[in-house]
Amino acid sequence: MTERERNEIQRKIDSLPSGGVSYKTISGKRYAYYQWRENGKQKSRRVKDEELESLTEAIAERKRLQKLLKEEPVRSEKRDEQFSAARTGEALKRFITPVKDFKKRDIFPALHDYIFGEVSDRVFILYGLRRTGKTTMIRQVISEMTDEMFDKAAFIQINASNTLAGINRELRELEDAGYRYIFLDEVTLMEDFIEGAALFSDVYASSGMKIVLSGTDSLGFIFSEDDQLYDRCIMLHTTLIPYREFERVLGIKGIDEYIRYGGTMSMGGVNYNSAPTFATKASTDEYVDSAIARNIQHSLKYYRYGDHFGSLVELYEKNELTSAINRIIEDINHRFTLEVLTRQFKSHDLRVSANNLRSTNDILDRIDTETVTERLRELLEIRNREGQTVNISEAHRAQIKEYLDLLDLTFDIDVLHLPNLGSNEKHTVITQPGMRYSQATALIEQLMQDKVFNSLSAVERNEVTERILSEVKGRMLEDIVLLETTKARKDCKVFKLQFAVGEFDMVVFDPKTITCEIYEVKHSTKKDDNQYRHLVDEAKCRETEFRFGRITRKAVLYRGKDTHVNGIDYLNAEEYLRRLGE
Repeated sequence: MTERERNEIQRKIDSLPSGGVSYKTISGKRYAYYQWRENGKQKSRRVKDEELESLTEAIAERKRLQKLLKEEPVRSEKRDEQFSAARTGEALKRFITPVKDFKKRDIFPALHDYIFGEVSDRVFILYGLRRTGKTTMIRQVISEMTDEMFDKAAFIQINASNTLAGINRELRELEDAGYRYIFLDEVTLMEDFIEGAALFSDVYASSGMKIVLSGTDSLGFIFSEDDQLYDRCIMLHTTLIPYREFERVLGIKGIDEYIRYGGTMSMGGVNYNSAPTFATKASTDEYVDSAIARNIQHSLKYYRYGDHFGSLVELYEKNELTSAINRIIEDINHRFTLEVLTRQFKSHDLRVSANNLRSTNDILDRIDTETVTERLRELLEIRNREGQTVNISEAHRAQIKEYLDLLDLTFDIDVLHLPNLGSNEKHTVITQPGMRYSQATALIEQLMQDKVFNSLSAVERNEVTERILSEVKGRMLEDIVLLETTKARKDCKVFKLQFAVGEFDMVVFDPKTITCEIYEVKHSTKKDDNQYRHLVDEAKCRETEFRFGRITRKAVLYRGKDTHVNGIDYLNAEEYLRRLGE
């Protein structure tokens, strides 16, 4: 195999788990344990049943690739050009051909305008979490080049063994040979990238080259933009994929599909990656670990002497940073699930569910709601504290949350209260709905341990779980609507508005016209007078108009057809989200 092929295989090996799986029999039951070495120390953890198959397959694949590297000799590669790392000519053509017919992301024009426009003296940075279409966009923009431009284009895949000095030599050779369009993928894998990124703008972009840098280490790029590339780069973030784009690019329709799998360009649709990233709890956990937690840890590793990480250095030095990041992401989801399910099991909604089901059975009247709720609270506590040598403080939590915001993984929505606007708070939305749904449903499955619940028939248990999952989807639909409305209507203030009793799921306030719109968001496909009872509450509307001006629209977003009932606009939620992009 060629040196480049060896490098690509090594990258795959580095991304797969090391170690192995062993088994122990305890009280007659067989348990699986994952064992590996980390920083010279033996580590071990229990393997959950749902992740055992994927973990063993990944370990087996790592061993197969390691054996392949050991047995296969290195051979020279015949190239179209003399360059050691760059894809050019026929090799580049083979690289871009598979994506020519893929639909393009909404953000693609920014990259296109840089390559085909008059921008000079700047590099273009394409960054975001894994599986959000970065490399595909590069291949697409190269495929649109004229023959003359294509003959001057080169793509370089960076790996951890590359150095800035080596890439500098490569770029000088390419520049001398007349190449003008250079694409460097995963550039932040180089240890010295952050400290020396100015090379790309000051030396090459300033001499007429168009340089595109892409990678998953978002923080590395942010630090570079703040320092080495200050005012000499164009930044394009790929992480946020709104519903309209998920539907259009992947060719998959339906808000429920977006709730289950949305957040990456991998859903098994017409284009892009074929395997859903968030299909299982195990695959979701792997993504959180490799795409998010390691992103932050990678930046700290190569930028640890700067001021950006402050209190996180201690966690990093004790090898507990990744664990802390994972726990905080889980905690955000746990709080969401707790809010959904305690409202479901403990408040008026439980009685609504009971009333809805009572015509066929009295399941929810018989469930021990107090015990279930207490079990829920215990389950959703952050666990595994006994192995921590550093306590997670509010400073740690705040700094990790700051970086999750920078990664576009989390976004805070204002929650205002009337009449007391001084008691406002924030509601954190995770921008990848598939991640939230996967983790939330896994928690719900563990909840179903109530004795009464387990005594029900399969049909009855399914009826209850479907009702609860519908509640989760309803709350997630609210979050999606709030997030995408906030992003699309930048001239307005978007927030939830709570009263002493009841709330408006969303208010859109226009400070220029001193007007507002009020919305309820429902996962239902049916219309019900109860859905808009708060929107027609005269006292709530009077308070709202006093604070935020005349109400110009009262609407319910739901999954049915657009219609108008008693002064209320019923709007299809999917159509509403599509129109936000117009």
